[in-house]
Amino acid sequence: MAEDPLKAYRDKRRADVTPEPSGDGATRSGDKPPIFVVQKHSASTLHYDFRLEIDGVLKSWAVPKGPSTDPRDKRLAIETEDHPLDYADFEGVIPEGEYGGGTVMVWDIGPYDNAKLDAEGRVEKSLAECWADGHLIVNLHGQKIFGGYALTHFRTEGNKRQWLLVKTDDEAADARRNPVSTEDTSVLSGLTTEQIAERAGGSS
Repeated sequence: MAEDPLKAYRDKRRADVTPEPSGDGATRSGDKPPIFVVQKHSASTLHYDFRLEIDGVLKSWAVPKGPSTDPRDKRLAIETEDHPLDYADFEGVIPEGEYGGGTVMVWDIGPYDNAKLDAEGRVEKSLAECWADGHLIVNLHGQKIFGGYALTHFRTEGNKRQWLLVKTDDEAADARRNPVSTEDTSVLSGLTTEQIAERAGGSS
């Protein structure tokens, strides 16, 4: 029997305590484009979780500084465990003392395309193959970030692959924008981190 890709996710969480999705049975129609999501996570250390739907799960990276729209910025992205698809619209407060505790905001979300193309403009490798090889190029269609982004594995520390998230130099590149600091509300609820925490009755 194939190993459960969400085993690490479930092993780190107590389903009877945390409001996070269990991931049991979450699927999406195969004829829909894959989705990406960026979640602002106000945990003990503020970071942004960058996730790409690949082969039925959300491949995930913790990006301490969040995504940039400036191609000169190389943002560290630390690979984390796969998350279930229904985590994409999770917004709320993870109790203090639980794994990943803190307030989660859906900062941006939308479909995306595999942009790893050959000389004829055809998809060169599947998304799963690109992830395994350590080099993804994707076109994001979000509300805050869009256009091409490259994810490149450049080193491994312990059992964690570390990547660089870099905006490609295309029409959507803009060194003047800093959406992480200027566009700081949820694309789903319109709430700030503090308001999400207040709605949940917790703290950020």
